[in-house]
Amino acid sequence: MKRVFLVVLLVTVLAVLAGCAPPDQSQPAADPTLQTAVIQNKGSDTMVNLALAWAEAYQEINPQVRISVTGGGTGTGIAALINGTVDLANASREIKAEEMKAALANGSEPVEFIAARDAIAVIVNLHNPVSELTLQQVADIYSGKINNWSEVGGEDRPIVRLSRETNSGTHVYFLEEVLRMGIAGDKTLFSTDTLLLPSSEGIIVEVRDNPNAIGYDGLGYVVPEVKVIALGRSAHEPYILPSAATVAQGSYPISRDLYIYTVGQPTGATLSYLQWILSTDGQNIVIALGFVPIASP
Repeated sequence: MKRVFLVVLLVTVLAVLAGCAPPDQSQPAADPTLQTAVIQNKGSDTMVNLALAWAEAYQEINPQVRISVTGGGTGTGIAALINGTVDLANASREIKAEEMKAALANGSEPVEFIAARDAIAVIVNLHNPVSELTLQQVADIYSGKINNWSEVGGEDRPIVRLSRETNSGTHVYFLEEVLRMGIAGDKTLFSTDTLLLPSSEGIIVEVRDNPNAIGYDGLGYVVPEVKVIALGRSAHEPYILPSAATVAQGSYPISRDLYIYTVGQPTGATLSYLQWILSTDGQNIVIALGFVPIASP
């Protein structure tokens, strides 16, 4: 009995000592701001593939963070931000005055971050002989003043106009900066026979398959199966193809910033994620997907 008592006593002492031992320092403590965080991200279809690539790469190094990414268009993303149902809204245009007013009325103030840059490429079918257009010619095509390819040096074929839907930030940007040439108060509209497509991929497919079509898309969506048109600010200036270099130089005439909006200054996991997007690692993904980094990483 005495021996049994000693054994029980020894086990009890060892258990107490184990409970008092200092914690294992070999594993660093997890960042409490990143534990089981969920980030809701919605908006621009132009940016959706980029946003998905960012999310996938970030979650690999921060598995405690879950990032949900959906498209739907810039307008959809900003509306969700105003309603408080997302943490991040992707936008291929700046927030409108009326959207900002609605957000403020709802008790939130959107904060803007420039996450990347993009060129809008004007594209045609590979078999279309037209390779160069001025901005005015593109505007005249989309407004319905030019209706046949022969009017711009092509074959005698009707022009089929393709555009993104009106909820798209790319649609709004193209309307304001190309059709309206950036002129405040200009009321030029897309020709009523312009076909509105719900996605960037849809425009690529239609242009690839239709020899009469013309479309526009973010540079990151352009594929070798379509022809990219070189654009000139006027007939007397150089015709420039879109690329990361010509966007960075400012020589390509249709380029823009791509935005992420938050409600107020971001904190916690959302702030950490945004900082990573703007870092070298995040901007290298921008380059890999055919967009233009905000600074050379």
